[in-house]
Amino acid sequence: MHAYRSHHCGQLRATDAGADVRLSGWVHSKRDHGGLLFIDLRDHYGLTQIVIPSGGAVFDEAEKLRPESVITVTGRVVPREGATVNPKLPTGEIEVQAATLEVQSTAAVLPLQVAGHESYPDELRLKYRYIDLRRDKVHQNMMLRAKVIASLRRHMIGAGFTEFQTPILTASSPEGARDFLVPARNHPGKFYALPQAPQQFKQLLMVAGFDRYFQIAPCFRDEASRADRSPGEFYQLDFEMSFVTQEDVFNTIEPVMASVFEEFANGRGVSKPPFVRIPYDVSMLEYGSDKPDLRNPLKITDVTSHFDQSGFGLFAKIVAAGGVVRAIPAPGAASKPRSFFDKLNEWARESGAGGLGYISFDAEGAKGPIAKNLQAERAEAIRVACGLSAGDAVFFAAGKELEAAKFAGLVRTRLGNELGLIAEGDFRFCWVTDFPMYELNEDTGLIDFSHNPFSMPQGGMEALLGQDPLTIKAFQYDIVCNGIELSSGAIRNHRPDIMIEAFRIAGYGEEEVEARFGGMLNAFRYGAPPHGGAAPGVDRMVMLLADEPNIREVILFPLNQQGEDLLMHAPAEVPAARLKELSIKLDLPPVVKKG
Repeated sequence: MHAYRSHHCGQLRATDAGADVRLSGWVHSKRDHGGLLFIDLRDHYGLTQIVIPSGGAVFDEAEKLRPESVITVTGRVVPREGATVNPKLPTGEIEVQAATLEVQSTAAVLPLQVAGHESYPDELRLKYRYIDLRRDKVHQNMMLRAKVIASLRRHMIGAGFTEFQTPILTASSPEGARDFLVPARNHPGKFYALPQAPQQFKQLLMVAGFDRYFQIAPCFRDEASRADRSPGEFYQLDFEMSFVTQEDVFNTIEPVMASVFEEFANGRGVSKPPFVRIPYDVSMLEYGSDKPDLRNPLKITDVTSHFDQSGFGLFAKIVAAGGVVRAIPAPGAASKPRSFFDKLNEWARESGAGGLGYISFDAEGAKGPIAKNLQAERAEAIRVACGLSAGDAVFFAAGKELEAAKFAGLVRTRLGNELGLIAEGDFRFCWVTDFPMYELNEDTGLIDFSHNPFSMPQGGMEALLGQDPLTIKAFQYDIVCNGIELSSGAIRNHRPDIMIEAFRIAGYGEEEVEARFGGMLNAFRYGAPPHGGAAPGVDRMVMLLADEPNIREVILFPLNQQGEDLLMHAPAEVPAARLKELSIKLDLPPVVKKG
């Protein structure tokens, strides 16, 4: 028999009764039933109940064990009888009667319990992450992550893609976030950058003629954390394709995403390809966001014209000043008590808005504060425009177009939750397309790139030379699931002349473009195919599939919100000798004394 185990702790079944076995694992829990000691022995694969009768050295040794001590047990498999069968465990029809017990490692008093479902502070969990990872839910999340990545690889290879590894030590890239810099010891004063994404390398692979590339790529960005974004590093399914249109990219990756989600959805609904395509302008109007959650059926309507020179003075003034009014429907809300509307109004104020006006409709017509000052025919026109009936209500967001759109999106989400309209348990995918190529910088009044400067402008050089830059759209798209952006992508600008003109419009001279992006420009001058791709975030995919509200729950060793590794104590100070070797002299900010 093997020195440590003949079976793992999730393997034995009723058919193994009578067999002599050896198991090793952690003491998950221990119960003394007076004359019998029960141990739930746990390893990576599951739990097996060990039973030890009182009297003898094995019982004495087991009685002293703390939870999470590591032991090896040799004994005989016996069937459980009647009520002692545990249908919740795959091994619940048997137990192992221990003949010998060997302690491999004793555990100190635990800072957090592995058994049970008690909640612990994040800081404690991250400091003792190796213990936290033993807890069943966290352990299962990591296994889900591994399986999702394996499935993604399998599907991408099946779709004709080849996996390549791009450099980790590279040059700074204009991806929009701060780089992590690595000093180059043999080149004093110079630094490598960790890649924010393999963007330029994957495009160069297309120039090199590899046609279909993918990688489960590590990416590094020095940016703040949030619920759906881990600080420091993250992983994405990075892919690129040559000689493709935007629709080719969609048609290729949609079956991969749908298949992977269906594989791990556990009966939850998943959008079937083709996914809905929503132009950016439509998304901002109807959903108040460029990351629409299609589980929410509510759609926003522009009702600006119905308040133009209307009797409702506040909105009339906003419209006269160039603002807009957006209407968010609330089906069935007219029957809600006044407290429902008051609570929403208070929430709007707490969110930074002046309030949340509304109209409710009954058999007699429009009711509410706004309806009192609005002509009846205008209120009726709003009802028709929003597709409402008696018993419904409508809320309003007004102001500058972008501000009103974003607030309307928040109201839409709030109403969807308050009214129980969200299709929980579904995964609803969509593409947001036709992003603006440029935007007006409100601080400088100058034209700037709105998103990715390397996207191909729709209309190419002709659009750049003949259109108002603020009207130019890009072949740029996001894939969104349940209101979470999984990826940005684009058909790339593979023409040096178009790239130079695109940057000129944004205020970059040709010399500056050559200096900053000369490597890619020169590559394009030697024959570059039209190409495009995207990079869905692996962490976010797993977060959705695991139904976790925070991305840290699906990352093995995450940083905390301050970007610190509490387990390995990083970032840490470096000895002066090491800094000298790297030709680095610190210029630290002054320490601010509290109080």
